[in-house]
Amino acid sequence: MMISSQEMRKLEEKSAIPKSVLMENAGKAVYLAIKQRFDLKDRKILVVCYHGNNGGDGFVAARHLCDEAETDILFLGDESKMRKEAKANFKRIESNEKIQFLTDEDVDFDNYDIIIDAILGIGIKGRLNREISAVIDEMNNSKAYKVSVDIPTGLDPDTGEIVDKCINADLIVTFHDMKKGLEKLEEKAVVADIGLPR
Repeated sequence: MMISSQEMRKLEEKSAIPKSVLMENAGKAVYLAIKQRFDLKDRKILVVCYHGNNGGDGFVAARHLCDEAETDILFLGDESKMRKEAKANFKRIESNEKIQFLTDEDVDFDNYDIIIDAILGIGIKGRLNREISAVIDEMNNSKAYKVSVDIPTGLDPDTGEIVDKCINADLIVTFHDMKKGLEKLEEKAVVADIGLPR
């Protein structure tokens, strides 16, 4: 079965499960999917986050990953625009000594074994801003293994169209059900249960 972004949002809203629990489950699912594929010891991981809930999933994943691998975060968003759950997870890792927050100028994308795309999830609207567009180019040019959270940034979750450009993910960890826009990328996608009712 395929699910649209609208159906997914309705499902989340109707469920009695707090958004904070769904975000924790999503971020942990990303961590587990990576752990299944890699020995995390001595790996260098970069998590690229924006201020939406997709970024919140990325903060959770980073919190789980940092106990086993060197974990850096590139935050492209605006802290003042974070929703409650994303902000809570940001605060949980802000002073974590195992996680380093970097700016775009500090990041050498080729220095990482794994890069996690937690920029835009199913909430993508219109064209990408210049900063995200530039970072997508740098991520795609990197030799790192690329993991997208829920949907590759730049891909329309319902049509599969690429608005501007899109992350060339090696692995897509999508939540609850396969998104309609992932039809052509199904072989790269794994569906993770985040606790929503079937």
